[in-house]
Amino acid sequence: MGENENRKSNRIVLKIVIPLLLLSIVAGIWAMKNSDSGLASESNINPDFALHVTQELELEKLKSYGVPVVIDFGADSCIPCKEMAPVLKELNEELQGRAIVKFVDVWKYEEFAKGYPINLIPTQIFIDAEGQPYKPKDPEATQMTLYSLRETGEHVFTTHEGGLTKNQLLEILKEMGLE
Repeated sequence: MGENENRKSNRIVLKIVIPLLLLSIVAGIWAMKNSDSGLASESNINPDFALHVTQELELEKLKSYGVPVVIDFGADSCIPCKEMAPVLKELNEELQGRAIVKFVDVWKYEEFAKGYPINLIPTQIFIDAEGQPYKPKDPEATQMTLYSLRETGEHVFTTHEGGLTKNQLLEILKEMGLE
């Protein structure tokens, strides 16, 4: 091969390789910027701590983490539920590992509400850090309902019906053992 042929083949390689290399770098940067790599992304967190419930709740497993648990039963298209949605999202993100904040859309996943005392939406279920139904200091002031088994009198659920503010939920979570 002559010197001219080497130069021509080097030019062709450079005309092809360099643009491909630049294109690969740009594509890599774009992919990194547009990927869900933040901690708040539900795909990157323990599914037990994800906000949106898409499979049946394993209540005993959630209790085993030793953190307060709030499960909001609502619907994406319910107006009071929509008002509470940003509060649940914020608390879920801010309290990762310190509390479990869940949302169950009972219109999409009606079967996930079976066994819980849900009469209207939104309704929140509260479980303290010891895995027991939350026992508020003043249930009437916080508009909580405590459910007990008729046969044994065992306290099995504490609920609140209607929306709650972020501050109200934080106060309840602190009383339930949030650290």
